[in-house]
Amino acid sequence: MPISDDVKAFIPGERVTHAPLGSGVLDGLRFAVKDLFDVAGHPTTYGNPDWARTHPVAAATAPAVMALLEAGGELVGKTKTVELAYGLTGENVWHGTPINPHAPDRFPGGSSCGSAAAVGAGLVDFALGSDTGGSVRIPASYCGVFGIRPSWGAVSLAGACGLGPSFDTCGWFAQKASVLQAVGDVLLPEDALPNVQNLAPLLKPQSVWMNADPATATALLPAFEALERVINTGEAVRVEGPSHVLAAAYENFRCAQAQEAWATLGSWITATNPQFGPGVKERFDAARDMDPAKAAAGRAFRKRFSVRIRSLLAGGAVFAFPTSPFPAPLLTASMAEQNAVRERSMGVTALSGLAGLCEVSIPAGRVHGTPVGLSIVAGPGRDRALLDLAVRLSAELGLA
Repeated sequence: MPISDDVKAFIPGERVTHAPLGSGVLDGLRFAVKDLFDVAGHPTTYGNPDWARTHPVAAATAPAVMALLEAGGELVGKTKTVELAYGLTGENVWHGTPINPHAPDRFPGGSSCGSAAAVGAGLVDFALGSDTGGSVRIPASYCGVFGIRPSWGAVSLAGACGLGPSFDTCGWFAQKASVLQAVGDVLLPEDALPNVQNLAPLLKPQSVWMNADPATATALLPAFEALERVINTGEAVRVEGPSHVLAAAYENFRCAQAQEAWATLGSWITATNPQFGPGVKERFDAARDMDPAKAAAGRAFRKRFSVRIRSLLAGGAVFAFPTSPFPAPLLTASMAEQNAVRERSMGVTALSGLAGLCEVSIPAGRVHGTPVGLSIVAGPGRDRALLDLAVRLSAELGLA
């Protein structure tokens, strides 16, 4: 049955579809994939017409997509992405910006904008995205859906366009926590420490909560208290950190990722001189001109930070905090306002990115009717346990 794309989530042109290739836990479920994953016989546009023009039609389907088809899923389309996955608002001037189904006057979030919008509008049961600096978690929060950034390297990105390979992950969105978990059953390896079934204790990083807009923090407190009940180890442990930790995380992530982005895509940009929409060219120009000393400092910070944050989560502890400090920005927000939101948001999303952690965003609150998400975060290799916790918390909150 054709799907009416009332939120403009799918890329323009002929719909990319594929029947299931097997049977399994995804039987009867429809899904979409961000247009940076290859599907054999179709172009991968990466959100940019010059990329589509200069790259051949895909000869093979990305293994992650194949696994979903083999488990019974039905592919019903490719979804829009920010150009070359380098942006958090979800804007794309070439394909059109998807409509946020729960806040049409606001951005859908990016770069996996189309996948989040398609799930939020109920067009599909789940959708693949990618997350480098927040590209699944931010749109999940903005569009009021479940989203996961797995542990770095947990899911294959073969047959997918890269941005920052040491940060890139294959993530996904779902309407229901149970579906988010079912996709994980297909794509994820067994947990590195399968004997840790119940993640505990619960840690409340004060710097992240203080970074959030007060209305967002207030809206998510009931869900945090529900998580305390689910984990059932007493009151959460407050984790105090330096007041500048989020600013430092953002700056060092920004510099290290920018160098990788230019190393990954700079040769093509230099040879092709592609047209870019607002903000994208400026980000790649900054990546090209990144001071090598700043990038090196970012990588050194990452090593130190990763050791410290992983030690806090050793043994099965879990963080919980607002996925984004704010609801989605208004479509009328100025570039300066968008950049301010980007910096405050990426200071938070950089925590999992720098340390390779797994993170699930749960649609747990609203601010003036606009969705905001609560993130739960565990150490690398505990993805399945984290998904199980998300299912239990969703049941406690009465989410579908």
